[in-house]
Amino acid sequence: MRDYVTRIRAALDEKFADGTPEYTQTHDGFPVDILLNVAIEHRLMHVETLAYMLHQLALDKKVRQVDPQNLDNAPVVQRMVEVPAGVATLGPRHGSENFGWDNEYETHIVDVPAFAIDQYKVTNRQYLEFMAAGGYDTRSFWSDDDWNWRIAHGIAHPVFWEKTGDHWLYRTMFDEVRLPLDWPVYVSHAEGSAYARWAGKLLPTEAEWHRAAYGTADGKERIYPWGNVAPNASFGNFDFHRWDPTPVNAFPEGRSAFGIDDLLGNGWEWTSTVFAPFRGFEPFPFYRGYSADFFDGKHFVMKGGSARTVACMLRPSFRNWFQAHYQYVYAGFRCVSH
Repeated sequence: MRDYVTRIRAALDEKFADGTPEYTQTHDGFPVDILLNVAIEHRLMHVETLAYMLHQLALDKKVRQVDPQNLDNAPVVQRMVEVPAGVATLGPRHGSENFGWDNEYETHIVDVPAFAIDQYKVTNRQYLEFMAAGGYDTRSFWSDDDWNWRIAHGIAHPVFWEKTGDHWLYRTMFDEVRLPLDWPVYVSHAEGSAYARWAGKLLPTEAEWHRAAYGTADGKERIYPWGNVAPNASFGNFDFHRWDPTPVNAFPEGRSAFGIDDLLGNGWEWTSTVFAPFRGFEPFPFYRGYSADFFDGKHFVMKGGSARTVACMLRPSFRNWFQAHYQYVYAGFRCVSH
């Protein structure tokens, strides 16, 4: 496999180096740059999903890596931020210069009524309160399907947590540490939904999350929550700078126009939106099942990104998705109220 990859990459490098004209022309009706973007981004996606599997590998089977020094941060004080009514522009237009996967198209405008949203992702500290209140044992917090899954698999706490004596440990990629209370909690969609019901709130829709992240008071939209400057390490925990989460208030420079933190990186964010095609959806003819195979009503849209998400996939239109009961993705959530 390594030999094969080496040969392919050498051939690509050679073509790029000599600027062979025919290599930039269309192939089967698609520009070659789209095919290359598909190949590159798909590889980067699986760098992240591979990390989910490596995370479960025994600690003594991995070569320890050290993250940059922990960031100084004040204790997290969670509050809700009011977001005025406005619009969310979802998706790029077909034919636009920027690359997008088939499920990102076609551009459409969603009117979003006013709502309030958590300034930060829900933290491990907050989730402990849900557990102490009997969250995993209270039937009314769970849908029928989620409750049956919880019972069948004996789910009683986040998959990255482990109880030792009278305290909780957190399993990072390379160690077990005392539960970091200000880190975002990573849970399945089912667990996040149960927490939201316990709190008397909801998970945001995809359009609400987009409005909170990219909207402004004057109706314009930003390219990133913090503005139009390209992503760098001062704006959030993404692009492979770290292996593990950081406190949810560690990157105030990444704050959105409405004063909402930690929207890109540090953990994907579950929404209440079922993964489905936008109007005008057209599958890539060379990869028809990339998105369409998952339009089954069982997958939910995630937005944002994790520490393992590459910067090029932090674009506003990018849509990630997983099944409601998958616990191993680096995904948290925040709540909304109306």
